[in-house]
Amino acid sequence: MFVFAHISDTHIGQDRGDGGARARERTERVLRCLEELPGELDAVILTGDVTDHGTPEEYAEAAKLLDGSRHAPLHCPGNHDARGPYRAALLDADPSDTSPVNRLVVLPGATFAMCDSSIPGRGDGYLDDGTLDWLDNALAGAPHDRPAFVCFHHPPVPLHGQYVDPIRQFGEQRLAAVVERHTHVAALLCGHSHTPAVTTFAGRPLVAAPGVVSTLKMPWEGEAGGPLDYDLPPMIAYHVHDDEGRLTTHFRVVP
Repeated sequence: MFVFAHISDTHIGQDRGDGGARARERTERVLRCLEELPGELDAVILTGDVTDHGTPEEYAEAAKLLDGSRHAPLHCPGNHDARGPYRAALLDADPSDTSPVNRLVVLPGATFAMCDSSIPGRGDGYLDDGTLDWLDNALAGAPHDRPAFVCFHHPPVPLHGQYVDPIRQFGEQRLAAVVERHTHVAALLCGHSHTPAVTTFAGRPLVAAPGVVSTLKMPWEGEAGGPLDYDLPPMIAYHVHDDEGRLTTHFRVVP
C-alpha cells in the first residue's frame, strides 16, 4: 500500500490587502497538519501555482516553507508560476532555462511524473510535444512493478466549474494516447480547479486537489461575492493505492 498527500494552489504572495499574510498562513496550516500526522506518508505532492506572481521573493518564501516541512513536497508549476525563478529557488537549477519543468521521481513504492502544463503568459494549459515525448519515454523507462502517477496543474477535461473550464488543459487527446500506452499509470493528478473533483481520463482516475488559498463555488452554489470563496478552510487529498491496484481518495478539511 502506498499512501500520499496531495495539495495544490498555495499562491504564496497573493495579496488581499494583507501583504500576502493570508496565503502564507493557510499554507502553513496545511503543512503543519501534515507535519503533525501521527502516521507516515510515502510522499506529498503539490500540483502547481506555488506562488501567485512568480517573483523571486515569493519563491524564496515558498522554498522556506516547503523545505522546512517534514514531508518536502514533489511539485510542478502552474499558470501563476514562472519557470526561471521556480527553477532557481525550488530546484537549485539554472534560472535562464525557460523550457518546461518536467521531472521524474522514482520512489520505492511509486513513480511520479511531474509535468509542466503551463504556457508562459497565459492561464490555460497545454503539454507541448517535447513534454509528451519526455513523458512517453519516462514512463517506458520507469519501473513497471509499481504504480506511476502523472501529475500536472491543469485538468485535461472540463470539471463543470464556470471559472476554470475555459482555462483548463487543451490538446488532451495527445496526452490520452500516451497514457493508454502505459498500463502501469495508476492515475492522473492535478490542481487548478480550486475544488476537489474526481473523474476519469483515458480510462484512469483523474483527481483534482482542492485549492489551499481558496475554493471555487460551482454554478449551482451561486456566485454571491464572486466564484471564489476565500472563507472556506483549506483541504488536503489523501490518496491510497492498494495492493489490488485500486486508488482511493479521502478529502480532509484542515482546521
